Amino acid sequence: MMSSLSTTSPLLLLLSLLWAVISVDASFQRLPLPILMSGPQTFAFSSTGKGFYTGVSGGTILKYTPDKGFVSFAHITESSDSLLCYGLQEPISSEKCGRPTGIALNEKTGDLYVADALLGLHVVSPAGGLAVKIADGVDGKPFKSLNGLDVDPTTGIVYFTSLSSRFSAYQMHLLLYLKDATGKLYKYDPSTKAVTVLMEGLGGSAGCTVSSDGSFVLVSQFTKDNIKKYWIKGPKAGCSEDFSNSPSRLRPSSIRRIGSTGNFWIAAVQRLTNQTAVVKLNSNGEVIQRIYVPLLLNFLSDVNEFDSSLYFGTLTARYVGTLKI
Repeated sequence: MMSSLSTTSPLLLLLSLLWAVISVDASFQRLPLPILMSGPQTFAFSSTGKGFYTGVSGGTILKYTPDKGFVSFAHITESSDSLLCYGLQEPISSEKCGRPTGIALNEKTGDLYVADALLGLHVVSPAGGLAVKIADGVDGKPFKSLNGLDVDPTTGIVYFTSLSSRFSAYQMHLLLYLKDATGKLYKYDPSTKAVTVLMEGLGGSAGCTVSSDGSFVLVSQFTKDNIKKYWIKGPKAGCSEDFSNSPSRLRPSSIRRIGSTGNFWIAAVQRLTNQTAVVKLNSNGEVIQRIYVPLLLNFLSDVNEFDSSLYFGTLTARYVGTLKI
């Protein structure tokens, strides 16, 4: 929160117009998960309905609707929908049961694509049930730690990231200490069933999102305090450039497009204070809004906007946090 001043300088007035800093303590709401379930890390929303999907620890994917609440929709392995997987602690549960870290819908087919931290890339049919594994590696090299995922709304091509090619997500302390830069951006084309590597040398590439017109994909780099833009179409296709360096002195984790607005939300940690925040960027990578979130969400993993509300994903909480905006 900003300090109260008796006079307002032109600089402060300008800053107040450029930044919208919001306290969410009073308006923050919780949607409790089913008993024994935790860690709603990421979300997928359908533009045709009011519900959403989220993956939780133990390999289950839940579907939420206002009338029914959370119900089991799909699972990564045969064991995922069992009390054993609900009771095991990560990373043991992730190795046996799965751990969805990135999910997104293909709006045209209804298929739900899932990046699982240790078990690879999967797809779930509109009917739900057991996920089908698409790939657990590329060019003979297994995926080490998948994390972000998005579907191009114009082509249905799937883009996804790995945090590192050396360390798993459960070795984050090593990834940060060594400033690991072995993350990758991948592409999966459902029409050819091929997985290809688009970018290498990424630093903690935790999230990715495709622009609403399908012209580029953004990749957040947690250990480099940076967001990269990879061009999909146009004269720069196949090239990458910086989109935003150290936005608002924040270490970016997930990144999500906001419908067709051209803006994006990022979930991040402020480097100097370790304070959790979400930041809205415009199409030029400039910060246009910042929201500090409750300390209960200090393991923030995702922020997604749908139907005038923000939805907050976390690694450990037993609820989904929401905020009307």
